[in-house]
Amino acid sequence: MDDLWRVLRLALGLGLEGKELTAVQMALRAAVVYAAMVVVVRLGKKRFMSKATAFDVILGIMLGSVASRGITGNAPLGPVLAAACILLAMHWVFSALAVRWHLFGEAVKGHPVVLVREGRVDERAMRAAHLTGHDLQEDLRRRGLAHLEQVAEARLERSGDISVVRTEKPPRVVEVRVADGVQTVRIELG
Repeated sequence: MDDLWRVLRLALGLGLEGKELTAVQMALRAAVVYAAMVVVVRLGKKRFMSKATAFDVILGIMLGSVASRGITGNAPLGPVLAAACILLAMHWVFSALAVRWHLFGEAVKGHPVVLVREGRVDERAMRAAHLTGHDLQEDLRRRGLAHLEQVAEARLERSGDISVVRTEKPPRVVEVRVADGVQTVRIELG
């Protein structure tokens, strides 16, 4: 066992300062930290790093920062891996609390903001969200909507995405007269 520990200390440069690490030692540390971070992230919730809220992004940034210190030798490898596990555990606990207590969830994850209701833009909400009319129009066009009248509701979600619910207006019926009678044509407007 002592021989295995000696090999690991030598291979990973354990106990050395960052500037004393060789390229091989740093590469091996990178491999160990990468494998450990894969395990840590897999233990986290499935949504982590997908359509993430700021709450999730913070964990990603902190994990990256902590992990990099272990690779470069700016911090000892063992405590770096322990810190990564603690960060994930805290994220898991906060997520579990957010599921159980709505106010806690809003405190750590934020809340959605209604930007458009029944085709009318809430200018105050747009200003508070630091969104311009051009930003909103761009998002609407991505969803195939050319006019605000087509929007029943648009919300700035906690992830930063804008979700849109289209209006459910029935199509208008327009009569078109032709030479031999009346023909009814159904045209959807709005």
